[in-house]
Amino acid sequence: MLIPAPRLLLLAAILALSGIGVSFLPALGPAWTGVALAMLLAAAFDAILALRLEVPLARREVPGSLPIGVAHEVRIRLANGTNRPQQVTVHDHHPAGAEVEGQPQTVSIPAKGWAQLGYRLRPVDRGDAHFGMVELRIVSPLGFWQVARMSGEAQTARVYPDFSELTKFAILATDNRLSQIGVLQRRRRGEGLEFHQLREYREGDTQRQIDWKATTRMGRLISREYQDERDQQVVMLLDCGRRMAARDDALSHFDQVINAALLMAYVSLRQGDAVGLMTMAGVSRWLAPRKSRATVNSILNRVYDLQPTMASTDYHVAALDLMQRLRKRALVVILSNLRDEDDDTIAPALALLQSRHLVLFASLREAILSRALTTRVTTFDRAITHAATADYLRNRELMFRRIERHGTVCVDVEPADLPIALVNRYIDIKRSGRL
Repeated sequence: MLIPAPRLLLLAAILALSGIGVSFLPALGPAWTGVALAMLLAAAFDAILALRLEVPLARREVPGSLPIGVAHEVRIRLANGTNRPQQVTVHDHHPAGAEVEGQPQTVSIPAKGWAQLGYRLRPVDRGDAHFGMVELRIVSPLGFWQVARMSGEAQTARVYPDFSELTKFAILATDNRLSQIGVLQRRRRGEGLEFHQLREYREGDTQRQIDWKATTRMGRLISREYQDERDQQVVMLLDCGRRMAARDDALSHFDQVINAALLMAYVSLRQGDAVGLMTMAGVSRWLAPRKSRATVNSILNRVYDLQPTMASTDYHVAALDLMQRLRKRALVVILSNLRDEDDDTIAPALALLQSRHLVLFASLREAILSRALTTRVTTFDRAITHAATADYLRNRELMFRRIERHGTVCVDVEPADLPIALVNRYIDIKRSGRL
């Protein structure tokens, strides 16, 4: 497709303005006609040359996987196989909805050479991100036209949840500095739950830890060292219902839940437990508990393209499904957003699950509720909002207390606080030996 270049448009404007002047000076008419004809012939000749131009070969360099909300540089390499330089305006057909900086760009490609350019792309939705072919607008030899051509290949990249928190946890766990991200290193009550090894006595060891037979045999004090129980099961039950589409910031509640699930999976695997996953409310996916190093990657590949549905959450149906799949006792972590109207429907589901498993219910509390309570009351409308919010939160707290009295462990936090709060509660459960 031929597009008039700025040079042609400028000459056409000058010619039109001069034509107005020639209308008052008829003697210059033949000269103006000759110039116009010459320009028309030059533009036609240039158009023929433009249509015969060889299209530069475009090659896009983009990672196969991208975390949501994180900007990445996409590079495009252009190769010119002709004997003359080419000036090209480049526009990459990036995924719809992505935030982009640095498009389009104009670059000059030397003869028999190549050029490279880049732009910043920030994915805002998880799932498959589709890149189309690269659109090139090549300037004609005389500069009168731009010819639009497509080059390169279409590509697809996977947009995963943001695993920066997972990476941060792995680094800090290596250096035993987990408190920097809020993971509490609580002291174990008693000597622990499972024998680990014998070692030399250390100051602070209790008398009950001393192994007197080994002490007699070695001739020095020997203590028993204990660790938390291993080889247990943790299964996360993800709510994909319409409530999870709510947003407090750039990420939806569902994105926050997935981030928390990934961190929880990583921590559980480090503790020696097997981790599994199941979804409910419009989406049915199941990953049986496993302990391999690839488990986190398996979870990523199962959830990266999930989006909240318009379905209502039926906890009882999900509990029945999970009980059929999961025979061995496990810690079932329900990641959802519990409302006061769920009080009657959640009870049968929790009772069913607790007949075999230990249940941890992690619920997201909208950040706007806290803001409504802390906002200064200056009008009657704000007073009504403040009172309604306080009443809602009080009823919500009473509901969680009723659930906890029946043996369910509860976490009710704002979405941004969920990952660390969930990990801390899991560590508490492991330390207490309830599982």
